[in-house]
Amino acid sequence: MATCLREEMASIAQQGLIQPKETLSEIKEKNNSLYIGIPKEISFQENRIALTPLSVALLVNHGHKVVLESGAGVGANFSDHDYAEQGAIITFNKKEVFDADILVKIAPPTFEEIAMMHKGQTLISALQMGSIKLDYLKALLDKKINALSFEHLRDEGNSLSVVRAMSEIVGATSIFIAAEYLSNVTGGKGLMLGGFTGVPPTEIVILGAGTVGEYAARTALSLGAEVKVFDSSIYRLRRLQNNLHDRVYTSVMQPIVLNKAITTCDVVIGAIRATNGRSPCIVTEETVSKMKPDSVVIDVSIDQGGCFETSEVTNHKDPVFRKYDVIHYCVPNIASRVPRTASYALTNIFTPILVDIGEMGGMVNLAWSKPGIRQALYIYQGHLTNKDLANKFNLPYKDIELLVVSNR
Repeated sequence: MATCLREEMASIAQQGLIQPKETLSEIKEKNNSLYIGIPKEISFQENRIALTPLSVALLVNHGHKVVLESGAGVGANFSDHDYAEQGAIITFNKKEVFDADILVKIAPPTFEEIAMMHKGQTLISALQMGSIKLDYLKALLDKKINALSFEHLRDEGNSLSVVRAMSEIVGATSIFIAAEYLSNVTGGKGLMLGGFTGVPPTEIVILGAGTVGEYAARTALSLGAEVKVFDSSIYRLRRLQNNLHDRVYTSVMQPIVLNKAITTCDVVIGAIRATNGRSPCIVTEETVSKMKPDSVVIDVSIDQGGCFETSEVTNHKDPVFRKYDVIHYCVPNIASRVPRTASYALTNIFTPILVDIGEMGGMVNLAWSKPGIRQALYIYQGHLTNKDLANKFNLPYKDIELLVVSNR
């Protein structure tokens, strides 16, 4: 009896290893073949791309068609040849990209790009809720699409996956930017960021103990700098200290203590996240005027209004200006300074979602099974499903939970 059972099991295993063509074709048919379009970003100084060549190879191996607009990866140092080698179709025709079932891009589509979209399409991109206008939202709604905002994507741990990934990159990069502008190569005071035997360490003040603040502090400490972190939340400060496993000075936003720290330090990094659409302005012009000459201010929160009274939006080509002899760096899109790294971080999030859409038979089934996807959908089959947007523009709102259930 035991011998017969072993022989039967061996036979089953052998059949599984052989995998005849008929079986493989059956497996492929179970997946919905997706038509995925990756347009070239035309937003100012947006160098990131949503999918890297190796992610394209994975999608093609799953039986999906990926069409890439020529030059889409150049900003992140990926050539058309890199993508073509992995199975992507390269086209100079933008309309061919926008004929795709699923569009994956970084910046929100422009009005011209919305005009090329078709009914029933799925859009994965940023939303940038703070700057969205009513006519723009209505143009998207008229297309009766599924629109997913990647800023609101949540992972299994209920954290904002894209926001966290970009915040980690921005936090670490802000310290390297500070090091650059402290050196006299860029007209700074000629300091090396960090500590050195017999020389006092660089003093860095970080406003905000969120993800950006944590990774800025982590990087600065690793270089030997003296770090002080300020936040209005004891919980966030305690979490930061626990995560760093290092002795770092922390304080709540006491004006006298904060002003003293800012006026005596070498670098201030503003990383306070907006709560009601705009970052709170923490540092006054008077405080900046008392800072040491050639000190560096990096306002990471500038895309949400900024937390320094002296901040003005700059860009990657002309990133700094001086006010009260203090160097100000106020570029909104810091992650585009390291676009290749940022693209790898983004593709790690987007690729599994696209694979799941194919394997689960479409966006409806994926939204049904994953709450993190549902929360990121702000337009579902032409209905506005984001309550904040509905309230902002006084538009009809549909509950995404009910819509998904009704389409099952």
